Amino acid sequence: MALTKEEVTSLVTKFGKSEKDSGASEVQIALLTERINQLTEHCKQFKKDKSSQRGLLILVGKRRRMLKYVQRTNLEKYRSLIKALGLRK
Repeated sequence: MALTKEEVTSLVTKFGKSEKDSGASEVQIALLTERINQLTEHCKQFKKDKSSQRGLLILVGKRRRMLKYVQRTNLEKYRSLIKALGLRK
């Protein structure tokens, strides 16, 4: 259910400035997006798992707040991040 170490390192290298830059907003948003995608698939399979649905909503809210921050601070970075993650259709 959780992200594997290989998935995390690949996302950090893709969206971070360096291999150890796991604290950047873009990296955190990418990690949240991957976790949200996994939980969405889980919730589709197990419709009565309300605790996972609650966790999913918490993660979505956290990602939305982080996206607002990135949009407020650096609009170009926000636009490229949205395109790279496939959000906003």
